Parts: sequence; structure tokens; C-alpha cells
Amino acid sequence: MKNQTSRGSVALIGAPVDGGAGLSGCIMGPAALRVAGLATSLTDLGFEVDDLGDVTPDQVSLKLAGATHHENEVAGFARALNRQGYAALKSGATPIFLGGDHSLAMGSVTGVAKYAAEIGKKLHVLWLDAHPDFNTPTTSTSGNMHGMSAALFCGELGFDGVLEEPIHPVDPSNYHVFGARSIDDEEGALLRSRGVDVMDMRRIDERGVVSLINSVLDAVREDDAMLHVSLDVDFLDPQFAPGVGTTVPGGATYREAHLAMEMISDSGMMTSMDLVELNPYLDERGKSARMLVALTESGFGRRVFDRPTSTG
Repeated sequence: MKNQTSRGSVALIGAPVDGGAGLSGCIMGPAALRVAGLATSLTDLGFEVDDLGDVTPDQVSLKLAGATHHENEVAGFARALNRQGYAALKSGATPIFLGGDHSLAMGSVTGVAKYAAEIGKKLHVLWLDAHPDFNTPTTSTSGNMHGMSAALFCGELGFDGVLEEPIHPVDPSNYHVFGARSIDDEEGALLRSRGVDVMDMRRIDERGVVSLINSVLDAVREDDAMLHVSLDVDFLDPQFAPGVGTTVPGGATYREAHLAMEMISDSGMMTSMDLVELNPYLDERGKSARMLVALTESGFGRRVFDRPTSTG
């Protein structure tokens, strides 16, 4: 039964970018999330949903140091998403960015950070991902820019010209990577030197989801900060979500992922969200798209015991 009392406004912002990834297909991600019923699910939970469609990337001409690929496409989307995300927050909505590969966070997170700075708030970022995406154009071994998003929004050098104006960098100590299990050598050294909060799967196994997610939420609460949650399909073990081009075994289980999202919902502190790296071409009959929608529902108030049993 639909909740008749509005619980707030959500803005869906599509980002069909796949130039930052190594495999094509993420361009279809926003459409797949819509087909999987994301807007209807959030409406049924009592939210007013405004689907703003897909952003049109800016025309950009730049050249970064290093062997980066498709930097103009990535920068074009980043600029458009930066503006649209900022505007959505300014209007009072909670933006959900529908990807598209993880390079979209160059725009989504920086737009949120701009708004946070404007209202005098800190921003924490919870990165649910097998990869910390903290490479720079000169440390990356692949040149794929979906592995550089966090380095950009944390203020690392080497990204001049990607955005139109200087960013408000996220303090690396307020960047929380949850679920990491694939980190490049130079990337790892940079993470350690910057003091990034990296919670890899071993640490999760040792301390548990509840303890670690609470540590992040406590830090956000102590700072009275905004919280951006960036959910990559490969956060999950591939058996639960195969529709991603960067599968890494040993990821979060169905229940661990839902528990994390339920705790985020309980905190009431999430102010924006990414859903990224969904590649429908690699998916199995929409399995990964449905999983992302279900996890989003958990992040916005639904509980697993509220869900009807799947029949297919």
C-alpha cells in the first residue's frame, strides 16, 4: 500500500557515461534502473520523485598528463552532473545519480561538496566498492578514469580542466571506502599517505558490518556533516550482482549489503547517492538492476522483512 504522507523529495539524475570504464555497456545503466522500477519503489515508500532525465554532457577539450582515456567525455559529464546535483540539493531534493561508470562521481560528489561548503557543512563520502578509485592520471596503470574519481574530489593533483571551477575538496579522512578488495600498489601508498579510511573485506570479516558502518555514521554525526553514499555494483559478490565489468570475488553478501543500507537509512543522514557501474549487457535477466533498486529501497526506509518473496 502506498504511503500517503510525503517523506521528502528525491531527484533522479541519469548519467549514461561509460567512457571512464574499460568495457562499454554502462551507458545503458540509467535506463535499466528505470525499467527495474526505481521511481515507483521510492514513490511507494512515500517520497516525491522527480526524474530529471539524463544529463547532456558539456563539450570539453582538454588533455591530462598520463595515459587517460576519454577524458573529454568524462569531463563533459562531470561538469553537467556537478551543476545538476548542486541545483537538486539547492531545491531541497535528495539527488540520486544513476550511472553510468564511477567517473560520474567526479561531478556528483563535487556538486554536493559545493553545496555543503555553501551551507557551512562538512561532507563525508561512504564509498561502497571493491576499488577505492584513488588513482591519478600519473599513477593509473589502465588509464580508465572510473578509477580516479575519489582522487579528484579529494583534491589530488593532475585533474586541471576537468571541472569549470576550483572544487571544494573532501578531506581524505572523511572518505570512507567500505568493501575494498582490489587496490593498486601506488594507489595503496597514496591512500595510506592521505589517511583515507579504508575498510577492506578482511577488516569487515574481522569486525563486522555493524561496527564499521557505525564508525562512519558516528564520524558524520560528530561533524554534523552531510553524507554522500556511492554504491558500486561490484561492492557485492558477483553471484548476487553479475552485471558489472569489474567483478572481484569475495564481495558483500545480500544480507551484508542490505544491513549497511538499512543502517544508513536509520541514521537519517544520507543526503545524496550514486548508483554506478551497472552494465546491463553483462547482467542476467536484470538481476543486478533489481538488486540495486532493492538496496536503494533499503537506504530509503524499506526493510528486508517488508519485501514480498520473489517468484522469478
